[in-house]
This record gives sequence, C-alpha cells and structure tokens, in this order.
Amino acid sequence: MYRRLASGLYQTSQRKIAQAQAKSVFVPETIVTTLPSGFRVATENTGGSTATIGVFIDAGSRYENAKNNGTAHFLEHMSFKGTPRRTRMGLELEVENIGAHLNAYTSRESTTYYAKCFTEKLDQSVDILSDILLNSNYTKSDVEAERSVIIREMDEVAQNFQEVVFDNLHMFVFEGNPLSYTILGPIELVQTINRNDLRSYVDSYYRSGRMVLAAAGGVNHDEVVKMAEKYFGGLKHGDSSADFHPAVYKPCDVRGEVPDLPQLFGAIVVEGVSWTHEDNLALMVANTLMGEYDRMRGFGVNTPTKLAQKLSTDEGIESFQSFNTCYKETGLVGTYFVAAPKSVDNLINSVLEQWVWLASAIDEAAVQRAKRSLLTNLILMLDGSTPVCEDIGRQLLCYGRRIPTPELTARIESITIEQLREVCQRVFLEGKISTAVVGPTKHWPSREEIHGKLIRMTR
Repeated sequence: MYRRLASGLYQTSQRKIAQAQAKSVFVPETIVTTLPSGFRVATENTGGSTATIGVFIDAGSRYENAKNNGTAHFLEHMSFKGTPRRTRMGLELEVENIGAHLNAYTSRESTTYYAKCFTEKLDQSVDILSDILLNSNYTKSDVEAERSVIIREMDEVAQNFQEVVFDNLHMFVFEGNPLSYTILGPIELVQTINRNDLRSYVDSYYRSGRMVLAAAGGVNHDEVVKMAEKYFGGLKHGDSSADFHPAVYKPCDVRGEVPDLPQLFGAIVVEGVSWTHEDNLALMVANTLMGEYDRMRGFGVNTPTKLAQKLSTDEGIESFQSFNTCYKETGLVGTYFVAAPKSVDNLINSVLEQWVWLASAIDEAAVQRAKRSLLTNLILMLDGSTPVCEDIGRQLLCYGRRIPTPELTARIESITIEQLREVCQRVFLEGKISTAVVGPTKHWPSREEIHGKLIRMTR
C-alpha cells in the first residue's frame, strides 16, 4: 500500500519518532488504499460539512517532447468545455447548483484537478472530475477558443519577469531534457496543438498507476474508495517510470537583455536535491535561514534572517526570495532577487557570505530558530481541507506515502548543526553556480566571476 522512502531520508531513530508522536497533539490519520489497477486513494477525515477531493496525476510538461510541449497545460484549459454527458453550460450549472468549486493547475511534474464541495456532494463531484478528465470532447471550436486564451496567457507571462527568469533558468540548466521545457510551451507548438495531441496525451499518461484520488475534510475513506472504483475503475494501467528521463544539471549563465529596465530580475542558484534525498530537509532549514525580503511589505531591519537585515538597508534592493525547488531526481536551490544595477555587488556578496556562514559559522541558536520556524510554516500551510488535500496528493506522488506530522517534526528536530554545515558545504560551496538575469545585464558579472568571489571568501 505504501512505497518506502529512499534509503536514509532524514535519518532519525524510531525512538525519536515515537517520542515526537507522544508529545504531538492528535493528528487525523491519512489512510491509503491501492486498487488492483494501481490507482491509489488517500483520505484524511478532518471533519466538517465540506471536503476537498482531487485527482493528482504524475504527468506534466516534463513528460512532453519537442513536438507536443504545452499539451498538459492545454488539457487543463480544455477540461471544463463539456463531455458527451455534460455540455459546457450544463457543467457550469451543475457545479454551481451543488455549491462546488472546480479548479486545476499544471506543473512541470504533475497535473491536478480538484473540487471543493459539501460532503454529501462528494460522489457527484468525483463523477464530474472523472468525466472531464477522461471524456472531454475537445471539439475543434473549443480548441481554437482556448488556443487564443493560452496565447494571451503567454503574453502575460512574458511580462512577468520572475516567470521569465525561472523559465530561462530551467531551459539552460536542464538543457537537453524535458525538465527544461516551459509549462505553457512555445508559441509555435501552442498554435498547432489539436484534438489528436490532447487525446494522445490523455491516453498515454492519465493511467491508473500515475494517479491519486485524494480527499480531506468530512470524508469517509471506504466511501471514497467505492467512488474511485466506480468512476476510475476502467482506467488502463501505466506507471510513472514510463518516459521518465533523468535530468543532468548543467551550470549556465543566462541573460535576457532589456536595457531600459531600471532593475535587474534574476536568480543565483546551485544544484539542489530530489524530493526523496536525505539532505532535503536540511536544505529546507537552510532556505529558512536565507529567508526573504520585500520592501513593499514594510519590514526591514526587524526581519528574522541575517541576509534580510543586511539587504533591507540597501535602498537598491527591492526584494529577494530564497527557494528550494525539488524534482524527482534533482533540484535547484538559490535566491531570486529584484535589484537596481548599483546594488548588484552588494546583493551578490551578501548572498555568498550567507552561504559561507551556513557552511562554516552557523550557530546552534540560529539553527534551532530556523527549525521551529520551518515546522510552524509547514503546519500553518495545512489550514483547511484544500491545502491538506493538495499536500496528500503531492506527497503520494513524490514520496509514495504521506509523512505523518509527528514523523516530520522528529526529522526536523533531529537535524544537527554539524549535519546542516556539511550539507551546505557540499551544496553551496562545492556546487556549480548558475545565474539567470533579465534587465540591463551589462551590470551583471559572469558566473565565473561570482564563483571566484565565493572562493576568495572561503580562504
């Protein structure tokens, strides 16, 4: 029923886990059932008169190719346009009449469709979800209408420099691998995607072993299992290993020259780790210690991290946000920023100094604060049936199981200062730096120059 996590993940003794469980408040159990087809059902009964139920599919843009990139996202747009049983208007009225809310989103590694509804309408909601996922019409007129919508969305994304920076970064740091593809796809492919492309993607990847039906709120597990058997019982079998191509991190220096911009938008990164890697939680603690800052949000010298305190005094630093992005076999860890050209040197030096501090001089008090802050943030994110449902689905796809809160607590608490330093030494100081910037890039140094600064700081 469960797949074991990768060997050594967040190494913690059973004694510590048991102690944490004893100290923790009651947490509802996440129950998982795997149907004979490989389709998984996971629920957490948190009570109440409402629930969120969703289908999480191990299929996103990294399962596309150079001829169909953008198809997974296109499917998301097409799923609410009608089926042989439900017209588009009929679908909208049905959802409205039962007081439900439908939504969907696509990422590089997964696609999610979910419904928030009253508990007594769960069966009908699952019926709707299965119908739009497996039986959408994909008529030519709807395809053309959504093509225009997606192209407008692409225009909007092109004006969002944070999106541009991360798309450019993935494009080059994972060059030659589908993980480098953008979620929306290139304009030339979006203009040619047709019904056959959409149907082919569904037939290939919307399969039992790649899908999880997750629910949270006022739900009964056995009843949800029956719904899964009823509405997804006829799915073809298929597992997540099909068409998976491991990505190789390639250090890069990507520049999008926009000379008229008053600021630089960019990211400084090194290779991170996968979801199941034993260093992932330590990097999450390190990410918490790096922190974030946004001048528009009104905090500065009182922010909780050293990096935020320092950069908040520089009027040329608009914002920064540290990140730890994980994929199945790799990851990216670093800092995204918005800064004036005059503040570039201060920004780079400050980020690198923080890396060195994490790897060599971090103190016990800071580590303990970061661990408490990380755990608090992770728990606070699970406020309501929708984030709990999403967390269940994501963890089942990433880990093969849901990590109980007491176990997560024990694993975070078990991270030592020596472990954190060792991980940061290996990842930040021994890793290969990549950068991606948009704006007046003549003010930005090469990644070799940045690496040289880092070397000098460690001597």
